[in-house]
Amino acid sequence: MFEGGGFGVGVTVDVLDVPAWPAELVPTGVTARPSRLGEVMPVGARTSPEIALELQRIQQLEARLAAYRAELIVEFAARRPDSLDRRIGDPGAASADWLPGPGREAAEGVSEFFADELAHVLHCSRAAASTLADQSTTLVKHLRATWAALADGLLDWPRARALAVELGPVAPDVEPQLLADLEAAVLPRAGELSVTGVRAAARAELLRRDEAAAERRRKHAQRRADATVRPRPDGMAEFSVFLPRPMARAVFDTIDRYARMAKADDPSRPLGELRAGVFADLVLRPWDTSRPPVTAHLTVVAPLPEDPTMDAPPAEVDGQSITTAQLRELLERLDAMCPGGLRAPVGGSLDLALVDPRNGALRATVTRAELERLVRRGCSSHPAGDCGCSVLDRPPVTDRYRPSAAQRRFTMVRDRTCRHPGCGNHAGWSDLDHVVPHAQGGETSCENLCCLCRRHHRLKTFAPGWRFEMSPDGALGVTTPSGVTRTTRPPGYWAAIGLPPPSVEAQLMAQVGGVGHETEDPPPF
Repeated sequence: MFEGGGFGVGVTVDVLDVPAWPAELVPTGVTARPSRLGEVMPVGARTSPEIALELQRIQQLEARLAAYRAELIVEFAARRPDSLDRRIGDPGAASADWLPGPGREAAEGVSEFFADELAHVLHCSRAAASTLADQSTTLVKHLRATWAALADGLLDWPRARALAVELGPVAPDVEPQLLADLEAAVLPRAGELSVTGVRAAARAELLRRDEAAAERRRKHAQRRADATVRPRPDGMAEFSVFLPRPMARAVFDTIDRYARMAKADDPSRPLGELRAGVFADLVLRPWDTSRPPVTAHLTVVAPLPEDPTMDAPPAEVDGQSITTAQLRELLERLDAMCPGGLRAPVGGSLDLALVDPRNGALRATVTRAELERLVRRGCSSHPAGDCGCSVLDRPPVTDRYRPSAAQRRFTMVRDRTCRHPGCGNHAGWSDLDHVVPHAQGGETSCENLCCLCRRHHRLKTFAPGWRFEMSPDGALGVTTPSGVTRTTRPPGYWAAIGLPPPSVEAQLMAQVGGVGHETEDPPPF
């Protein structure tokens, strides 16, 4: 303090030359390294629920890091413009038919050598770097809502990447509002869908809102159709075929059915080995006609028309009757779409899945012959007119353990795949399981039955600590021993054609997450 009441501060500046930590001070046999997270936060001290919670936190952090990485890559690309690249036709320029990478989005205005630099930085292949750059650019520039959900930890990277993969090829060519509408329709249910389901939902929305864009995307991908062989060091090789989705599905279904026929003859051989053998046999011996024919089963999802004879449309009242008038209109509509009538494939079968047009809930399943018979017969109590009486509904409850054929058909059409969260095994090869075990009073009804593949059926029955619960609308909640609950819902018509989901599913981070052969009635679980 100076005279007169003033204050002053004296500062002395000096150079501090701190020597490096002397290597000789580290004991012999000890290596200097940073502390590991498991040492700072010992995992052995955590309970199982705490471990599950910590894993979820890590997943959220990984999502935020992925969003940050996408921003970094886009900014990095912007600093590598193509203005210094050789132009096509100049000495040393790329060929005129050269493709910039797996995609094209990140390559527009960016140096052709950017992917090489990014690959060098990330220590990965150029193809992997180019793919990552495309996906990052799509998210940051076009799918802003998806990127925001990723950056906030509300959506994980695999699902965000799935949206980028599906919409990236068309993103530069469609209106920004269309992409925003697509995101608004898919994001609320993305956390509840599998990665495959997210891609399917995005495809359905794009097809419903802009069929031309969906067709451009398909043609763009179809031009890249190819077959490749990748050798492995164990004497094996991977044969990959990139081809249109319906063709790929048909090829796999055919191979799978023949393999399962062979499995029945020789149960000791793994199913995968049999599929590989069938594939080679079909390609190398196309003239062999000794194979039994493989038939197809077709399920047509048809929304019920509203019934003008009733005070309120059936879609507004859960469980309301399906009337003769509705079935007659449905039959006329099917015949109008398919001249000569919609029929089963040769040697195959056909089911009609009748769904509520408002929420997509499955109301009934019926064969073409049954539909025609119901229309001809009408209501037995009022044969002369179009009454509002029920002529078709869900299969009734049975008093035995084994489900009826009608219950099996209804449940398989409703579920389509194994209902365990994240499992995509086809319902045709799944078991029909009582959610509340039959031995504990669970009834044999569609409200208490769901499709589970054999592995997840065994998990539910024998793995301690797991809990399965199903609501009347078919939502299945699965809780792990560590207390994490994931919920799956029947795919529903809204998911198949891209209609908005029911309001109960409009939560972004809601807790989630062929024809089979008849077997002997297993013992009750």
